[in-house]
Amino acid sequence: KAFRRLKHKTQCFLAPEDDHFRTRLTHTLEVAQIARTIARALRLNEDLTEAIALGHDLGHTPFGHAGERALNRLCPGGFTHYRQSLRVVDFLEKDGKGLNLTWEGRNGIVTHTTGAWARTPEGCVVRRADHIAFLNHDIEDALRGGVIYPIDIPLEVSQVLGFTHGERINALVVDAISASRGQDRICQSPQVGEAMAVLKEFMFANVYTNPIAKGEESKAQDMLKMLFGYYQKNPDELPADFQAIRLEEGVDRAVCDYIAGMTDPFAVSEYTRLFIPMGWGVK
Repeated sequence: KAFRRLKHKTQCFLAPEDDHFRTRLTHTLEVAQIARTIARALRLNEDLTEAIALGHDLGHTPFGHAGERALNRLCPGGFTHYRQSLRVVDFLEKDGKGLNLTWEGRNGIVTHTTGAWARTPEGCVVRRADHIAFLNHDIEDALRGGVIYPIDIPLEVSQVLGFTHGERINALVVDAISASRGQDRICQSPQVGEAMAVLKEFMFANVYTNPIAKGEESKAQDMLKMLFGYYQKNPDELPADFQAIRLEEGVDRAVCDYIAGMTDPFAVSEYTRLFIPMGWGVK
């Protein structure tokens, strides 16, 4: 249920080439697996933990954080994927009825990435698992893309966390369990916390701000800006499910919900349909 992300509403049929959706789906499964492992070892509520993990990224836009930044500039009041995730489960799913999640589940979803931590240990586990999963997944993507090489990863990090994807995941999970036992929060040991901080700093310097890795982001953001502007001016072309949102909350909110629920290929196809001239067919 969670993985549909309103694709039935937006008529965005998942395509085999939808790399961002596959990446997001893989990430969600990784977070759920890591979070359940930690929750089980700490004797927490595994079902609550998994529910938070499965719902935490439902509000992500096409083109990931680049799309999120674009919508944040375009939507009155701003846009964040974690607030949109909560909007999905509270309002957009089940034809506007929402999923009737518990307060604990909703709190875990909206606090999974930044700001105050969740009020439950299960929500804190998911936030920790999210950081473990995305950082290591981004390392593998960067390695496959030739943006970095194994030898580039700081030696002091590898000596603590391991030299492979599996070793890093295992070290971070085991440490979270060991460091959190008997504590009132989900934490890391000082040594592992320092290694992870150095690894994040390395990733920001060499991957997250790398012009090669980020070279296409401006194009994606311009695309979403043009789509947003088009549907602002032509709200009658929004799908029927978004017309009710348009009437109740305004055009901008309806357009934001529509675009936020798109996949990468669907956004590209809509842009192509609306802005790229069609070639003449010759018989």
